[in-house]
Amino acid sequence: MQKSASTSSLGPGGLDLSQAFFKPIQNTAPPSSTGRNTKISVIGTGNVGMAIAQTILTQDLVDELALVDAKPDKLRGEMLDLQHAAAFLPRTKILASVDYSATVGSDLCIVTAGARQVAGESRLNLLQRNVALFRDIIPPLVKYSPECILLIVSNPVDVLTYVAWKLSGLPSNRVVGSGTNLDSSRFRFLIADHLDVNAQDVQAYIVGEHGDSSVALWSSISVGGVPILSFLQKQQIAYEKETLEKIHKAVVDSAYEVISLKGYTSWAIGYSAANLARSILRDQRKIHPISVLAKGFYGINSGNDVFLSLPALLGRGGVLGVTDIHLTEEEASRLRESAKTIAEVQNQLGL
Repeated sequence: MQKSASTSSLGPGGLDLSQAFFKPIQNTAPPSSTGRNTKISVIGTGNVGMAIAQTILTQDLVDELALVDAKPDKLRGEMLDLQHAAAFLPRTKILASVDYSATVGSDLCIVTAGARQVAGESRLNLLQRNVALFRDIIPPLVKYSPECILLIVSNPVDVLTYVAWKLSGLPSNRVVGSGTNLDSSRFRFLIADHLDVNAQDVQAYIVGEHGDSSVALWSSISVGGVPILSFLQKQQIAYEKETLEKIHKAVVDSAYEVISLKGYTSWAIGYSAANLARSILRDQRKIHPISVLAKGFYGINSGNDVFLSLPALLGRGGVLGVTDIHLTEEEASRLRESAKTIAEVQNQLGL
């Protein structure tokens, strides 16, 4: 499959019109050797993959974007559709191929390929259908881009991030999962909506599994720098724990609701993944709740190497550290239980 439809050879006999169209400047120097294009590869051009690709393009995050999928016709159609919007977007070279060689030299590889989650299906039930797929995806990505960072989006994301780490042979700081970055955004939205404030002024994290055993860190929530639970206690404002649990349940159920209504989720995870890509490629050193190797943090010392979401510092080197947030004993206990849930599934893989 042809990698790109764009070309400057439009004249008779394939004449390169760019040479005729522009007159050269005299006494020029070659491009600086220190300059380097940034490249992202997106594996999987389904609804999620294309939402991520579109968001990356509109946010001007890269110089080159490579798309890889097993369906050549759809893949080429998606590439052309994006290329035809060139007049409305920052200049980005867009490639598409069924061959992983198109990903060569990638700074970041985002894996979205996988079986589609159906309404009512737990993320963990997707596991066996996706592990085999990863055996065909991860090794060639690392072969062509040995210095890349892997960002796993496919579900169940925590276990598949572990699978990607084992298959890639990369250091753990360069393999991350999108984890609860989106869950935390949903959490912040619900709290902001409840208080009628901007979600960007809400600091709140969901940690643990991206799924049913996730943990809402209520003790550390703040709005405009004001710790919420401490404020309620000082003001002697009564609140019920059941109310907090309902908000957390709404976060857990929100993806299932979207899937039941439109058949899939796409736009929110597109923005979430692009948000992570920006922090990595621009070395933003922002804290994101993402799936990282959790052993040794917050009392997670099981015999297994478990990936789950913790508030992590992200930069050009990948995961730069994990934030030491104070957890209540109940939160810490629930986090360890979440780690156990994931470890039990991983034990069935034999990796």
